[in-house]
Amino acid sequence: MKYKERKRALVLLADGTQFFGKAVGVTGSSFGEICFNTGMTGYQEIFTDPSYFGQLMVTTNAHIGNYGVLDSEAQADQIMIAGLICKNFSYDHSRVAATDSLLNYLEENKLVAISDVDTRALVNYIRDNGAQNAVITTEIERLDELQKQLQQTPSMDGLELASKVSTKEPYYVGNPEASLKIAALDLGVKRNILNHLSSRDAYIKVFPYDTPYETLAAWNPDGYFISNGPGDPQPLTVAQQTAKAILQNDQPLFGICLGHQVIALANGIPTYKMFNGHRGINHPVINLKTGKGEITSQNHGFAVERKAVEAHPDIEITHEHLNDQTVAGIAIKNKKCFSVQYHPEAAPGPNDSIYLFDQFIETIKQ
Repeated sequence: MKYKERKRALVLLADGTQFFGKAVGVTGSSFGEICFNTGMTGYQEIFTDPSYFGQLMVTTNAHIGNYGVLDSEAQADQIMIAGLICKNFSYDHSRVAATDSLLNYLEENKLVAISDVDTRALVNYIRDNGAQNAVITTEIERLDELQKQLQQTPSMDGLELASKVSTKEPYYVGNPEASLKIAALDLGVKRNILNHLSSRDAYIKVFPYDTPYETLAAWNPDGYFISNGPGDPQPLTVAQQTAKAILQNDQPLFGICLGHQVIALANGIPTYKMFNGHRGINHPVINLKTGKGEITSQNHGFAVERKAVEAHPDIEITHEHLNDQTVAGIAIKNKKCFSVQYHPEAAPGPNDSIYLFDQFIETIKQ
C-alpha cells in the first residue's frame, strides 16, 4: 500500500483531545478504553491476550509488524484488543518462521488500526491524565456524531467483560493420563498459562466464567485455578462465591491477575481502578518471602487495596510492585491458596516468575 493512498485517521479522547494519523488497513471506527503497553516485542501475544478485550492499544515500540505473525504465538483464537494505535507500521516482515503478515492478520480480524501517530505525545498525555475512553476512526467527517457516541461508551469501572471472552462450553487441555487434575475457571485465560500447567503433568478442564463451585468439584480435581481476564472484578459475584467455596473446603487454589482480584474480593478485600494500570513486560516485583527481585509481564487496570490486605489477619502480602508499592501477590494463611497480580507465564516477557507454577503443583501434591 502506498503511503499517499492511505486515509487520514484520528484518535479522539473522551476529553476532546485529538491525535492524527493514517489508516493501516481496515477503515471505520472503534471505541474502547485507551491504554499503552511498554513491551518492545511480543505484539501478537499482546493483541490476542483476552485481558485486553475492550481496550484500544497504544504500542510504545516505534515499529510494529516487522516480524509478522506466527500461529503458535497467539494467546486466543482471535485478536482481543478493540483497536491498534502505533507509530510506524511495517507492511513487510522479515522473520522466516512467520506464517503471515500483521496487516493480513489485522484485516482477517477486521481490526481498525492507525499508524503515524505521535505515540510518545499520546502516551505522555495518558500518563498525565489517566486512562479514559477513546475512539479511533477514519470517518473524520462524522466527528460530531462519534463524539456523542464516545460519551455513551461505558466506563471500564464496573464493567463485566469476562463473559465476552470466556469459553461457552467446558474443554480439556493436556494428557488425560496425567497424574494431576486441575479445574480452571476461565475469565479470559491465555493459552500459555494452560500450557505451563499441562507441561507439569496436569490434565486441565477449563470451565466457563460463571461455573459454580459444585460443578467444578463434581469433576473431582486435585486443585483449582482462576485465570486472568478483562474488566472489573467486582461484578464477578459467582466467581467470588466459587473462590470462597474452594477456600472453605481447604483445597489448593491459584489465581492470576483477574483471578487474584477475585480471590481478594472473596476474602473481603476491596479492589479499585488504577489511574493508568500496569501494562508491559519489564515491571519490577520483589518476592517478600525470598527477597529476590523478578522482572515481570503485567497487564491490569485494577488492583487490590493494600491497606485492607495489611489489616486482614488471615492474608499476607507475598509480592510487591517496586515502582508504586502496589500489591503484586498474596497468600491466605493456613490455606493452600496464593495469587499474583502479574503474568508468570509471560508470553510475551521474561520467565523470572514461572516458579509459581511449580509452587502450585507442589501445593497440590502436599
